[in-house]
Amino acid sequence: MNLLQQDACRAVVNVFETGKVRGDYAAVSVIQGDTGHLSYGRSQVSLGSGHLHKLLALYCQQGGAKVASDLRPLLPRFKEIDLSLDTDQQVKDLLARAGKEDPVMRTTQDQYFNQNFLEPACSAAETFGITSALGQTVVYDSHVQGGWHALSTRIGPRGARDEQSWVRQYVAMRRDWLLSRKPPVPATVYRMDSLEGLIKGGNFDLHLPFRVHGVLITAEALAGGETPAPSETARTLRPTTPYLRGDDVMALQNALNASNFSTPVDGVYGPFTDALVKKYQKLKGITENGVDKLTRKSLGLSAAAAVAAGQP
Repeated sequence: MNLLQQDACRAVVNVFETGKVRGDYAAVSVIQGDTGHLSYGRSQVSLGSGHLHKLLALYCQQGGAKVASDLRPLLPRFKEIDLSLDTDQQVKDLLARAGKEDPVMRTTQDQYFNQNFLEPACSAAETFGITSALGQTVVYDSHVQGGWHALSTRIGPRGARDEQSWVRQYVAMRRDWLLSRKPPVPATVYRMDSLEGLIKGGNFDLHLPFRVHGVLITAEALAGGETPAPSETARTLRPTTPYLRGDDVMALQNALNASNFSTPVDGVYGPFTDALVKKYQKLKGITENGVDKLTRKSLGLSAAAAVAAGQP
C-alpha cells in the first residue's frame, strides 16, 4: 500500500473501533461480556490481551509524557490484568486525559498500533499473496479485533486463486466466525458488512472518497479536516454496538449535567447515558425513541450544532 492507502486502511478500522476517521485516542470503554475488558485508544487495545499494559509502559518511557507520573504507579495493575480497573473511574479519567490532552500519547499510540498491528498484518497478507489495499485492510481488521490465526489456518494462502475471490471468501468466513462467538462479538458483524460493501463496489484500491459503517472517508478527513455534513438532520442518539461517540454525545451529556442529571462527559452514548436520557424524558413527559428533536429542544441543544458535532 502507498501512504494514502495506509491512512485509508487505518481509517476503516478507526471507524470500526471508535466511529471516527482519525480515531479517538481518548476513547475508554468496557463492553459487558467482552473478554478483553477495559479497552483504550484509537484501536481500542484491551486490558485482557496485555496490549494495554504494553502501550502504557511505552508511553511512560517517553520524554515529556504529561500523564506518565500518574500512570506509572498503575502499571503493575495493568500488567497483572487487574479486572478492578474496569470500574476504576479515576484510572479511566487519567487515560482519557492522556489521549485528549497529550500529543505524546497520540504519537505513542500511532507508533504502537503501526508496529504491533498494521505492519504485522501487511506482512502476513503479503505472505498469503494478498497485496491490494482492501485485502490488506481486511487482514489488518482481523489483527486488531482478533481471529486472524484461526481463520488464516482454515482458508490458507491465496495460491492459484484470484485475490478478489480470496478476499470475498475470507470476509464471508469471518462473518460466520463472528456470529458463532459469544456475545457481544456477534454484534460486530457490521465490520464484515462494511467490508463486503467495499468489495461489491470493487474498491480494492481504497479510492477516496468512500463510506464505511455510515462514515464518509475523504482525503480531507484523513488530513484532519472536517467532512461536510451529509444532511441537515442531526443523527438520533440511541444505544448501538459499538456505542455512538462524538461531540454531539458530549454536548448531550453536558446538557444533562446542567439539568441536574449527573453523568461523566466522555462523548460515549453508553447504557448509563441512555438510562439518564430515559429518566429525563419521563420527567419531561417526552415520548421519543432515543435523543431526537423533542429531547434536543427540551435540553436546549441546537440541531444544526448536533449535525456538525456528530461528524468524525
